[in-house]
Amino acid sequence: MDYDEQLDRALENKPDTAGEETRFDVPEPRVRPEGHVTVYENFQATVDRLGREEDHVLKFLQDELGTSAQIDERGRARLKGEFNRRRIQNVLDEYVETYVLCPECGLPDTKLTTEQGVERIACDACGARSSV
Repeated sequence: MDYDEQLDRALENKPDTAGEETRFDVPEPRVRPEGHVTVYENFQATVDRLGREEDHVLKFLQDELGTSAQIDERGRARLKGEFNRRRIQNVLDEYVETYVLCPECGLPDTKLTTEQGVERIACDACGARSSV
């Protein structure tokens, strides 16, 4: 079998990893002030959609916003200070770009792993592995 035949065969048998052209949508943050705290109402829905540990996402939010935070008994994030929806959305977009989307193929079919103390992102769609 020559190269062209092998290539045709491989392309016919490759899985359709992208499927339809669907965008990866993260729920828009619903936030409200409560005294000197910003309550992120749909934090749990966001974490579920991202497929990441809530502590990892919360730590990223804390670091980027320069604040402290906790998760209450209802799964909401309570951020110390006043932050508007746009600011939190920008931080979430940065998180998605860094920790969710594959840097090679751009798909969200990834997992975070730690190897020898280095955090890595592994893509199930294309097989790429890179440090974050």
